[in-house]
Amino acid sequence: MAGPAFYTSCLSSSSNLGTCWLVLKTHNARAVPGSGRRRLSIKAEVQYVNAEKAKELVEVDGYTVLDVRDKTQFERAHIKSCSHVPLFVENKDNDPGTIIKRQLHNNFSGLFFGLPFTKPNPEFFQSVKSQFPPESKLLVVCQEGLRSSAAANKLDEAGFVNVACITSGLQTVKPGTFDSVGSTELENAGKAGLVTIQGKISTVLGTILVCAYLFITFFPDQAEKLFQLVPSG
Repeated sequence: MAGPAFYTSCLSSSSNLGTCWLVLKTHNARAVPGSGRRRLSIKAEVQYVNAEKAKELVEVDGYTVLDVRDKTQFERAHIKSCSHVPLFVENKDNDPGTIIKRQLHNNFSGLFFGLPFTKPNPEFFQSVKSQFPPESKLLVVCQEGLRSSAAANKLDEAGFVNVACITSGLQTVKPGTFDSVGSTELENAGKAGLVTIQGKISTVLGTILVCAYLFITFFPDQAEKLFQLVPSG
């Protein structure tokens, strides 16, 4: 009978007791019986799937959706009955460096794109582990696919053996693919701020205004001289 196909393998041995470890990577982890002093283990890797395949994983294979977006995007729209553990949380620290960074962020990304000022969630892994055992089937999602990919790979490294995520995130999910909850469609949950009003025009104008603001803030003397050059009415 033919055995399973593996695409990569690593063989190593240690000590003079004859103990041998063989680690094989495959897309689906499962136990492989060994004999004697020989031990065999298989390590799964994260599955990257499109929206249609993700729907199949949830409806047919019993995967649970784990949403790792921040609170604001999650509240705009999320897949019904999903679990929410944000990879990043709002940064409310008040040290001088953070205050400056938050102000700059709020004057650009926050104002024009509706993005919160965040930091890594220190309780992310503990929260996931408290809700799901390592053998759980998890479909990790975010808006663009970057946070979900990072979270999925970290979970894989932490011992979770059935992890998948949507390539390019929920922004690629067409309306009606999943039952969703919120004020907008899943694909639009990342859109907020002034860019939703005037699109690209607001983006350009916003960039100009932010640059002007930063110039006035950090170079007030030079800015005053420029203002003096403007002809008065």
